[in-house]
Amino acid sequence: MKQFSTSQTLNNLPKQFFASLVKKVGKYIEAGYDVINLGQGNPDQATPQHIVKKMQEAAANPVNHKYSPFQGFRYLKQAAADFYKREYDVTIDPDSEVAILFGGKAGLVEIPQCLLNPGDIMLVPDPGYPDYLSGVALAKAEMITMPLREKNSFLPDYSELPSDVIESAKLMFLNYPNNPTGAAATKEFFEETVQLASQNDICVVHDFAYGAIGYDGNVPLSFLQIEGAKEVGIEIYTLSKTYNMAGWRVGFAVGNSSVISAVELLQDHLYCSIFGGIQEAAAEALTGPQECVRELNHLYERRRNVLIAGLRSLGWNVTAPKGSFFAWLKVPEGFTSTEFADILLEQAHIAVAPGIAFGELGEGFVRVGLLTSEERLEEAVRRISELAIFKKLAAEG
Repeated sequence: MKQFSTSQTLNNLPKQFFASLVKKVGKYIEAGYDVINLGQGNPDQATPQHIVKKMQEAAANPVNHKYSPFQGFRYLKQAAADFYKREYDVTIDPDSEVAILFGGKAGLVEIPQCLLNPGDIMLVPDPGYPDYLSGVALAKAEMITMPLREKNSFLPDYSELPSDVIESAKLMFLNYPNNPTGAAATKEFFEETVQLASQNDICVVHDFAYGAIGYDGNVPLSFLQIEGAKEVGIEIYTLSKTYNMAGWRVGFAVGNSSVISAVELLQDHLYCSIFGGIQEAAAEALTGPQECVRELNHLYERRRNVLIAGLRSLGWNVTAPKGSFFAWLKVPEGFTSTEFADILLEQAHIAVAPGIAFGELGEGFVRVGLLTSEERLEEAVRRISELAIFKKLAAEG
């Protein structure tokens, strides 16, 4: 069969790390091993029943069998605005400050194409969500990384960036609670970000995917809660994590009206909106009972506590995440992140994501998902204990 060559645009796309991780883990599962997969970010709980019920009812409505409005039903935009007012006391205009998205990832990949020309500078966290790089590649933009260092609580230190980079940058991505580090943003940091963006005409895109997941009584901050934030950027919210709707592919962007307009214009040419039944279910999620969200947060916190306490009991000096459903763990001395991840998979049949997959500064860490039961997390700790890695290190030390 004749093979047609792909475009340079496709050739420039970054390698999909998680596709290769799935393949690697799959080989062990196919071989009959009981793999504890802590490497991906796929929620393990079911979508709350009241949301599913709304979808079932909406699917029977002939109105939803037709094309949806190109930019989504207004009731879902209103639901997003009501959600932000209730949760964050942020006022959003549903007609000009909300764009419906095919999941948060779609918006993150689309926005660089909406705002950047080839060669324009975009600021991206390192380590960070790998799909940020996809938007950079598709926009043919230049990426400058912002180091996230443990000594700075995994917040970028803007003084590290050269002044000419800051002055010429047009777009910045941030993400708190953070994937992969589990760090949380402070009000002071967001205020500094707004000031920097305002002075240098930088559009800030805050990826708020884990906005509902905060620990030890701390509620994650919305970027839009900061005075002036809407003037310089937007926030992307997905229903995937908050309501266990990862497979439903629905989210939204809120904030600066010019950016929202640009996203909707691009999407007008890419899609014909989301199935109306999903939009009705999303509106029900945002405006209906929220006890399921609180219960989910408690579930992740219990899992976090089980995992962190268990690993510390082995002599592994790990830090508990402040948010998200990930833990960011330092690998033992003498191993790279990939080597340690491979040992866990090959010898303990535990899958984790090596930190290098999230950027150069991810080296020295592995990311562990809290997306399995407490019993399975305890089993993972037991298997790691049997490797005796930390006993050997303690003896050598």
